[in-house]
Amino acid sequence: MKAHVASLLNAIVLIVIGGWGYFISGSPTSLIPVAIGVVLIFLNNGIKNSNKVIAHIAVLVTLLSFANIMPLLSALEDGRNEAAVRIIIMLSSSLYAMIYFVKSFIEARKK
Repeated sequence: MKAHVASLLNAIVLIVIGGWGYFISGSPTSLIPVAIGVVLIFLNNGIKNSNKVIAHIAVLVTLLSFANIMPLLSALEDGRNEAAVRIIIMLSSSLYAMIYFVKSFIEARKK
C-alpha cells in the first residue's frame, strides 16, 4: 500500500469515528480528530504527487492524532468502553498510516 492511500484511509477513519463520537457524546473535543482528518484529506494530493514538504506536514498532522492517548486513558479510567474502542480504532489507523509514511521515506532515501 502506498503512503497516500494509508493517509487517506486514516483521514476517513478519523472523520467517521470522530464524528460518531461527537454525535454520541456531544463533546466538541470529539471534533478534533475530524479536523485532523479533513486536513489530511487536503494534503493527500501532495502526498500522492510525492511532494516532500507536504508529506512531512502530513506526518506532523498524523502525529497530532496520537494526542488521543490522553482521552483513551480517561475513557478507560471512567469505564467508557465504547469510547475507548473508538479511540483505539483511531489510534490504530494513525499508527498504520505512520508506518507507511516511514516506509515511503525509507524508499525515497534509498533512491
